[in-house]
Amino acid sequence: MFSHILVPVDGSDNSFAALDKAVALSQLTGAVLSILTVYRHHSLLEASLSMVRKSDPRPFDDVMREHATEVAELAKARAVAGGVGEVHAYVRNGAVARGIVNFARDRAVDLIVMGGRGAGSAENYMLGSISHKVTSLTQGPVMVV
Repeated sequence: MFSHILVPVDGSDNSFAALDKAVALSQLTGAVLSILTVYRHHSLLEASLSMVRKSDPRPFDDVMREHATEVAELAKARAVAGGVGEVHAYVRNGAVARGIVNFARDRAVDLIVMGGRGAGSAENYMLGSISHKVTSLTQGPVMVV
């Protein structure tokens, strides 16, 4: 039924619940599981603020990339421990919903499994959740957990 499942993870409990559902579906269907963590680029103002943080003076993008990589690797380890045969973890920078949709299109994903609420930001409360945006933008099926 499914040969390639995508699960976006952001480190939230809901994204890991979606990961668990995707792991179960992958086991049932033998689908390849792709894990995607997308982080947003920060503004120059936010980056300049990082220069006054004495504990960690690195630019925010570097910190965000490192955190996103940790989340993706943790999710991959969880999927492998759950018995998924083929798992890949990816980290991307950019607009989150469009990044998920573009990744799914470019990789011929059969199903996107994602949490209904993630770590999010104040922007998501005003403009709608990432899961809502993904379901609106994609042509393929999306399971919201």
